[in-house]
Amino acid sequence: MVEQDDLLAARIWRRHDPREQLIRYGVLLATLMLVVWAVRDIDIFWPWVWDAPNQISSLGARMWPPGPGRLGEIIWAMLETVHIATLATLLTVFIALPVSYIAAQNTTPNRACLWLGRFILVSSRSVNTIIWALLFVAIFGPGVLAGILAIMCRSVGFIGKLMGEAIEEIDRRPVEAMEATGASKAKVIAYAIVPQVVPAFFAIVILRWDINIRESTVLGLVGAGGIGVILQGSIDTFAWQTVATILIAIIALVLIGEALTGLLRRRVM
Repeated sequence: MVEQDDLLAARIWRRHDPREQLIRYGVLLATLMLVVWAVRDIDIFWPWVWDAPNQISSLGARMWPPGPGRLGEIIWAMLETVHIATLATLLTVFIALPVSYIAAQNTTPNRACLWLGRFILVSSRSVNTIIWALLFVAIFGPGVLAGILAIMCRSVGFIGKLMGEAIEEIDRRPVEAMEATGASKAKVIAYAIVPQVVPAFFAIVILRWDINIRESTVLGLVGAGGIGVILQGSIDTFAWQTVATILIAIIALVLIGEALTGLLRRRVM
């Protein structure tokens, strides 16, 4: 009995056996080699890297104190930014809902519609908002319209993807019960599917509106309207105190949007 207790006491608990530890070390080594190989192929001018703290200090000194000279123009541009995000989100809803319906496996009419819906969602999410903005600026010219369309095209994939997943997770029993009574397709959607996805719908749209506010602040850098137009102009003319004011305004807008969306989500949920 004593020898058995000594053997149990001598055992050391290990989370991974030797084979698992070898695999983990191998994966870690391969990852490290991949990172080293990637960094080696990146063309970095290291003197600029070492001088970065001095440049940051110099830029901060030029930006302080923030200049209120164009405050009225900045506030108007911030309102325009909110309008871009809001209108783009509303337009997205009308496009994303039908796409999410055909992209969900339990509601799509056929396989062709399923793959069409998923192709639209993947295409929307694969292209960054700035790229969409560049395309629409080239088509419609600089302005708010290009920004709205860019935000909309990016948001369709986000809202459509999450709404499609919410539709796929609904309880099938109300749908089957209405179908058994001979209800039309429209009534099945209105009374069996929509009530189950309404909470998810509002939560997703509010979240996307919050994201769109953040993204719309940089669209002006490529000429798509909003506060980014003034920001780019101030950077080009080295008006660093105005840049500081714009950055503070953007941070304030994002914080207000975060608080508002959090309040709305609590009301919805």
